[in-house]
Amino acid sequence: MTRWKHSLEHRALGRTIRVLRVRVELSQEAFGFRAGLHRNYVGAIERGEINATFRVLMKVAAGLGVPLSQLIRESEEMRRELAPHMPSRY
Repeated sequence: MTRWKHSLEHRALGRTIRVLRVRVELSQEAFGFRAGLHRNYVGAIERGEINATFRVLMKVAAGLGVPLSQLIRESEEMRRELAPHMPSRY
């Protein structure tokens, strides 16, 4: 699998979730428990490998203690930061 296989949006969302999780000092396992998700699933989301459903995003936001709107807003900001570093095909 190439480094850029996953979409920019999924990578931005995953990185945002990781940043927020680290900010509240949670391991993937502890965060997964709070969000009702398996730690392996959390890792896949953070790597941008998962196209998370709305229901999963609601669990993620609740587990992080943030509104879903904040998660989306910060993900959009992260996308803008990552875009210059991605190949032109994304």
